[in-house]
Amino acid sequence: MAKLPKKNKFKNFDTDKVTRVRLPRGNEVIGIVAQRLGGSRMFVSCMDGKTRNCRVPGAKRRGLWLREGDALIVKPWEFDDDKADLEYKYFPNEVPRLKALGKLVTSSEEF
Repeated sequence: MAKLPKKNKFKNFDTDKVTRVRLPRGNEVIGIVAQRLGGSRMFVSCMDGKTRNCRVPGAKRRGLWLREGDALIVKPWEFDDDKADLEYKYFPNEVPRLKALGKLVTSSEEF
């Protein structure tokens, strides 16, 4: 019996293509991972000027790999503005589009 080709679970991310980018809704904020703390927690430098202790919810914990410098959408907690939950991780080809829209402001040594 012939082997079927494996389905590639990763998309081909071509940086030349113009992509649609998910933007924050409501009280969501764009941020960049500043430091990994372990145990699915990290410090995220948000675009509103705050550094939040962010956690990865259980449904996304195993399937999502995060590193310092990754761009994210986080949702601050209603009762504690210093903490947040991760909502979405941007792919590397989406970051230039965010910068072009003016939603992501970083220093030159990042990305």
